[in-house]
Amino acid sequence: MNEEAWHIEEGEGPLIATAIHDGHGLRREVAELMLLSDADRLREEDPFTGTWTDVAPTRVVVRQSRFEVDLNRAREKAVYLKPADAWGLRVWKSPPPPKIIARSLSRYDDFYAAMGDVVGRLVSRCGRVVVLDLHSYNHRREGPEAPHDDPARNPEVNLGTGTMDRERWAKLVDGFLADVRGFDFRGRRLDVRENVKFRGGHFSRWLHATFPDSVCCLAVEFKKFFMDEWTGRPDEDELRAVHEVLRTAAKGLRRELEVGE
Repeated sequence: MNEEAWHIEEGEGPLIATAIHDGHGLRREVAELMLLSDADRLREEDPFTGTWTDVAPTRVVVRQSRFEVDLNRAREKAVYLKPADAWGLRVWKSPPPPKIIARSLSRYDDFYAAMGDVVGRLVSRCGRVVVLDLHSYNHRREGPEAPHDDPARNPEVNLGTGTMDRERWAKLVDGFLADVRGFDFRGRRLDVRENVKFRGGHFSRWLHATFPDSVCCLAVEFKKFFMDEWTGRPDEDELRAVHEVLRTAAKGLRRELEVGE
């Protein structure tokens, strides 16, 4: 079912990592209507997050671009139709016809059906499941030579917990925050805060509504300090260090889940 649009690798244990904005691909009929350049699309996508999903035994990496259909938005907003939907960017040469939109939304529906099946199976086996919903975000929106956006409002790591019952999952959330904050990140500590820049998107909201007693989705947004968001080039040392942060935090989550069994 839409294997070209995403890859799901189902493993054992109660931890899932997803990269639903990692993809850059477009269906041919969508690409033919696309006005936005590849570079402009890439800047708003989340490259490298797919690699990070190997911190969990169950991995979900989406290959299609969010500019085809955004899996982290409500269905009625999942196809960007006007610049206001897409950071002011003009996405289309001409508005996509209803048939193309319908095919994009069919992929959206297939994805959520597939995730319902995968998460449901893990819940049946494990009881409680944690989903690491991995993202990255821009902080140099005024241009490649402009000053960085205000660090006071742009933490290096933003943990979105605004779609969950925070009290129910407090030990898992607090443990994750402590592990990321305490990590020796190349000789320093990361600026890690909760619900400053993002509170979690539709995917998190859907998981918590669908599995309210059994799934904790941590929406993890890394500021793109590990790459140049205008060229797409990563700093390999920073990129590896981010990967190690997530490996450490994932181990802590698994320990906490085992204690709670």
